[in-house]
Amino acid sequence: MDLPRTPSFRLDGKRALVTGASSGIGLGAAVALAEAGAHVVCAARGMDRLTDAVAGMTGAGLRAEALPLDVADVEECRAACAGAPFDVVVNAAGLARHSPALETRPEDYDAVMGVNLRGAYFLSTEAARAMRAAGQGGSIIHISSQMAHVGGIDRAVYAASKHGLDGMVKSMAIEWGRAGIRINAICPTFIRTPLTEQTFDNPDRVKWIEDKIKLGRVGEVEDIMGAVVYLAGAASAMVTGTSLLVDGGWTAG
Repeated sequence: MDLPRTPSFRLDGKRALVTGASSGIGLGAAVALAEAGAHVVCAARGMDRLTDAVAGMTGAGLRAEALPLDVADVEECRAACAGAPFDVVVNAAGLARHSPALETRPEDYDAVMGVNLRGAYFLSTEAARAMRAAGQGGSIIHISSQMAHVGGIDRAVYAASKHGLDGMVKSMAIEWGRAGIRINAICPTFIRTPLTEQTFDNPDRVKWIEDKIKLGRVGEVEDIMGAVVYLAGAASAMVTGTSLLVDGGWTAG
């Protein structure tokens, strides 16, 4: 009897681009892909932290290089994706400016949307354009948020950007599926990163978070790394246009 074989989680010979790779979830994604065998181009705006991150990866025997990139700049996204296409693109760049909805300033709205939605949109199209031109498929992964599925205190702008991201992912999956290009989102709960530091400094917010997470703890970067590797390779070959919730049960009810 021929038994089915588990698809490989290895990414040997693959090239990956990870944005927001200088810290937090982005750095975790870069390390996870490199540990699975990929050569990872680590991109971020701030070169000092990015250089340190890449030095740490190469020092650990992983294949990585640094690329300065602002995902809000369409031309920079186009340049990053020009040439040999990436097999995997993980967009972990993100911006949050929280405030009550009635106090939202237009400049804060534009800044958040510029990175979280506009940047994600055009990074996706440039990556997919290169994949399709080369006649190869690939996997595009966006780090979204549980706030793509629920609302939150002082998070009207952030939640709007992430709801929009999920809709974008669904539509692009429909358009690009026949080309073998998969696109998905990972939707974490609150993860301890520099981006969430301000939230965890607020005891009222911490209580709200702990009451919502059914597993009884906040998330760590390591909780997202396995999801990234899964969506990057053959193990998720039939998965596209979806959101993988890594939320500790927050959205379960």
